[in-house]
Amino acid sequence: MTGTTRVAVTLEQCWHRVPGGVARAALDSVRALLETHPEIEQVGVSARHPRPPGSAWRPAVAVRALPLPRVVLYESWHRLRWPPVQWAAGAVDVIHATGMAVPPRSAPLVVTVHDLAFLYDERSGTRHGRRFFRRSVELARREADLVVVPSQATLEDCVAHGFERARLRLVPWGIRVIPASPEEVVAIRRRHHLDRPFVLWAGTIEPRKNLPTLLDAFARLDAPGVELVLAGPVGWNEDLDARLARLGGRVRTLGFVAPAELRALYAAAEVFCFPSLREGFGLPVLEAMAQGAAVVTSASTATAEVLDDAGILVEPRDPDAIAEALAELLGDPDRRHRLGVAALERARSFSWARTADALAGAYREVRR
Repeated sequence: MTGTTRVAVTLEQCWHRVPGGVARAALDSVRALLETHPEIEQVGVSARHPRPPGSAWRPAVAVRALPLPRVVLYESWHRLRWPPVQWAAGAVDVIHATGMAVPPRSAPLVVTVHDLAFLYDERSGTRHGRRFFRRSVELARREADLVVVPSQATLEDCVAHGFERARLRLVPWGIRVIPASPEEVVAIRRRHHLDRPFVLWAGTIEPRKNLPTLLDAFARLDAPGVELVLAGPVGWNEDLDARLARLGGRVRTLGFVAPAELRALYAAAEVFCFPSLREGFGLPVLEAMAQGAAVVTSASTATAEVLDDAGILVEPRDPDAIAEALAELLGDPDRRHRLGVAALERARSFSWARTADALAGAYREVRR
């Protein structure tokens, strides 16, 4: 196959209240394809909105809106299989659903399934959200020509839930290794009054991120001069007030932090701790590794694939194990440094160019 391949890429998640890693992965994939595959012409597709998404979530390609607002569009896509993306995008060779809103298959269809966490824990979304995701999985399983997944863990979850292994493609996410400068680290500390050493967590506050166990672990940690810093927006179904109150001034919550600032936070942290119960990939772990942070994360989900042996893997439901790992690293600067160097080296192997190559290959495959 030669010539240009025109791909409609769904980017509606950029307007979500909490865009999260799903939007970040889509935006970075789009940008990498622009930079490395000029034969792929991408056009974004969204619902109707009165204004563009926030500056941190604006795509590098033009986005064309279908004439329906999000709620109506999602319901119409999933129940009526209408309207086709071509109403906004014009003629296309491939449709790529980068989130779990699956448009009708009016051209060869690639769907990214980031994770199936909602099938394992009812707290992972609202009742409406769980119903929406179940329908998404059903449509992806039934209609997608190929299903893209970011980790072997998610691939095996998909197989366990009825996807044909032959239609699954492993496409890990990437990272742009842009080390934060010493000046940026100083600036972020000043901006948030981070005068003491700190352990960092980053992500959207929701049940599968397992913050109650992290807070319990930190309460058991004998390190009175160290703070725990939580960086990320409030999501859903998680109330941490009682645990935060018990920890008093030992915990700082920063809310949403822009990507450029977050790089400096990772670089400033003594340790990055991310004991998530289930991840499709675990982008915060890779982001921390790219800043040379010593990482503690879960041994029982996709984050173990990302970190491999470049950090410490723990049982995420065991607060004593988490506290022990944190104490070990906080008390051993040499080991922190060695793991940070190993983490940075491993992060360099996760390039968005590799992700773009794999996506371009998937588009070629379904277009044949």
